[in-house]
Amino acid sequence: MDQAPGSPQGPEDHSAQPARSPGCYRHPDRETGIRCTRCERPICPECMVNASVGFQCPDCVRGASGGGPAPTAARPRTIAGGTVTADPRLVTKILLGINVAVFIALKASPSLRDHLVLVGTWPPAPFTPTQGVAEGEWYRLVTSMFSHEAYWHLAFNMLSLWWLGGPLEAALGRARYLTLYLVSGLAGSALTYLLASPIQASLGASGAIFGLFGATAVLVRRLNYDMRPIIALLVINLVITFGWSSIAWEAHIGGLVAGVVTGYAMVHAPRERRTLTQYGTCALVLVVVVGMTVLRTAQLT
Repeated sequence: MDQAPGSPQGPEDHSAQPARSPGCYRHPDRETGIRCTRCERPICPECMVNASVGFQCPDCVRGASGGGPAPTAARPRTIAGGTVTADPRLVTKILLGINVAVFIALKASPSLRDHLVLVGTWPPAPFTPTQGVAEGEWYRLVTSMFSHEAYWHLAFNMLSLWWLGGPLEAALGRARYLTLYLVSGLAGSALTYLLASPIQASLGASGAIFGLFGATAVLVRRLNYDMRPIIALLVINLVITFGWSSIAWEAHIGGLVAGVVTGYAMVHAPRERRTLTQYGTCALVLVVVVGMTVLRTAQLT
């Protein structure tokens, strides 16, 4: 994505000089490679305060606890440039609530399922198709992301959403986190529509959840944390994905790839072009989603 620009040298300086790390904002004589995850100022080990994601500086910690930031402190931001909020799980709670509400609605009215699931054409031949994405019902790419039929399926996805979503929402900010979730889910739906049987109905938030897995791996790597736990969990889920015949593996892989690409843009975007890089990458992923959908529709009609 982006490469850090090299340090400029004087016109007569032909020797390679090692790049100096910035000095701590409170102790300028102490070089450090760590930055506050809220305001992004460099901080030395003495000034680092453990946070739910990375480290924060003393000023941001005082501001979060009600003491107010120092007058010269930059506005608190997440590692991805999002706004720090009082409830870092609000969007996660809303997404969880929507999934549960749709599940209850499906249990109350089973016939609603046929209008929400992801299917290319329905009913199958020799009947004339009247429903499906190929018939113009593109909304199914979205509604299927919030639909579940089995209790265990809902429980597994919602536990994963709560476990992965909270830290990601805190690290990215609400808008970026929601964008990541939706883009990943749409990528999973589009790849399922492209590769799966046109009469195979699928539903579930798994595509979006695997997008959160991918973005979490990128974030963990960015913060130099131990990646073994997230890799082990991801491998286990991939084994289940390809080992269980009733699982739409296309949604998992599509969501995972979109989550890695989008997550990388979110946490590695250069500060001076951060918003353009982040949302521009999301737009490119959505272009691919639209392209896959148009291609499959042309094949089926």
